[in-house]
Amino acid sequence: MRGISTIIEDVRALKIFNSRGEETVEVEVETADGLGVASAPSGASRGKWEAIPFPPGGVEESIKKVEELIAPKLVGMDAEDQESIDETLREIDGTENFGNIGGNLAFAISLATAEAAADSHNLNLFQYLGGNLDIELPLPLGNVLGGGKHARGSVPDIQEFLVLPVGARTFEEAAELNVKVHRKIGEILLKKNVGFNGGRGDEGAWAVNLSNREALDVVNQAVEEVSDETGRECRFGLDIAASSIWNEDKGVYVYARDGVERRPQEQLEFVSEVIDKYRLIYVEDPFDEEDFESFTELTKEFRGKVMICGDDLFVTNRERLRRGIELGAANAIIIKVNQIGTLTEAFKTVKEAKKAGYVTVVSHRSGETTDTKIAHLAIGFHSPILKSGVLGGERIAKINEVLRIESVFEGRTKLSSLQIR
Repeated sequence: MRGISTIIEDVRALKIFNSRGEETVEVEVETADGLGVASAPSGASRGKWEAIPFPPGGVEESIKKVEELIAPKLVGMDAEDQESIDETLREIDGTENFGNIGGNLAFAISLATAEAAADSHNLNLFQYLGGNLDIELPLPLGNVLGGGKHARGSVPDIQEFLVLPVGARTFEEAAELNVKVHRKIGEILLKKNVGFNGGRGDEGAWAVNLSNREALDVVNQAVEEVSDETGRECRFGLDIAASSIWNEDKGVYVYARDGVERRPQEQLEFVSEVIDKYRLIYVEDPFDEEDFESFTELTKEFRGKVMICGDDLFVTNRERLRRGIELGAANAIIIKVNQIGTLTEAFKTVKEAKKAGYVTVVSHRSGETTDTKIAHLAIGFHSPILKSGVLGGERIAKINEVLRIESVFEGRTKLSSLQIR
């Protein structure tokens, strides 16, 4: 009887479109006994230290490199040897930021390889990555009202207003609570008569003509009302995406919607005041990606009470994270595999973050596909939070995948317990 084969027999790539209608790449990796398929998302606000999404020739150039350079190297290699596969991608590329083949292509190949290995053994990807005994499901962190680079028009400067259903008992209940908050915000906006016509931004969050303070008040009202109505506590947080509003020449954060400019110390005071007033549980990228010092000060002020999360600050990069750990900057980190390029490197970053007590948040991107891999990554990495949106087909795909896992493995799953340090 023939044994299971995880030797790669074929690697194929094709062009598809993401949720913004932008070109991206999908990769298939095939073994004799398994198939892995992964597609790459794309961010609107990207950290300057993250991997280059695509080479100068774009998606077409990436596909060409698969056919001419990458497939010939990977065919014959063992899909179970993830580290060797990812090292080979690095060697083929020859740059630090995947400037030759593109971080999105590396991401898609790396994830498709892992899924091909899992499928060869008739395992789900999360089982292959994280084991089959303790299935810990993440809390969903969902974008319910948006601004910044994720929406158009006279919207808030703060990029994301996010709900976290900390009082949920199951993932199904958590997902329902996020939807309830999203719906409640829509109802409040209609009553406010602010010219709201149901518009939504890149991630399915409401996009509306509100100042930053007005938006904070609306989300706070919705979270409180849903918490009261359901008896399940919901909290909210922000992704300020401060690098997007930082004016380096003037040395200020420019809140164009409000007509306000804040120097770094004023930004620190503003964020601290907002955290206190609205009982925020999560604040992502409150400062520019180079301002480790302000991250450190804010983290120290709210230690153990609030997740101060670095996205552009860390870009899933271990060297950046190590600097943050040394300084005490942030206590949570966004994990986006395509920021660093490969599953191996992302996994090492997760391990280092957890060792230092950082909360790991596996995250979608604003330009998404219907690929559900990040749901499996969050479970496989034992990350307590999955940031995946609330509405929109490409967002719901991730939510529904966790719901399927919760249903299929009923009795063997539990919702993550969130510990902030």
